[in-house]
Order: sequence, then structure tokens, then C-alpha cells
Amino acid sequence: MSVIYLPDMTKTSQNYEINEKDIDTVLNILMKTDPDNATPGMAIAILEHLQATVHELGHNNPDLLLEIFEDLKKQKESEEELKG
Repeated sequence: MSVIYLPDMTKTSQNYEINEKDIDTVLNILMKTDPDNATPGMAIAILEHLQATVHELGHNNPDLLLEIFEDLKKQKESEEELKG
């Protein structure tokens, strides 16, 4: 089994650490979608889970991770074209 490293991954992105900005972003989403669970602890738990899931995908299903990456690139390109 091989690990996939996407072209845009850098040493920095591989060593990502959860930060206050990301916690606040998830907390704001929770406030809108699930206010009863909108706590910093829940936001951190979600970010940790997402980080672990992406890491696991890189090991267990690199094709799916690559597909997700390609979809994100297309979305970013479309957004940039709209800003144009």
C-alpha cells in the first residue's frame, strides 16, 4: 500500500496544526447548523476527525483522495474565472 502525496502538498500542509481561525470557522458553521453543539471542543473534534480522515484516505484510498483533490482544483478554477 502506498501513500499519495498530492502535487500542491508541501511540508507545511503535511504538518498542518489546527488553529484558532479554523476553529472559529467550524464554530460559526455549527452555530448556524447545530447550535446545541456549537462549542470550541466540538469544533476541534470535527477538525481532528477531518484531519484523520484525510490522512487515512491517503493510505487506504489514494484514488478517492486524488479525485477529491481534482474536484477542488476545478472548483477553485471556476471561482477564479468568475472573479475574472
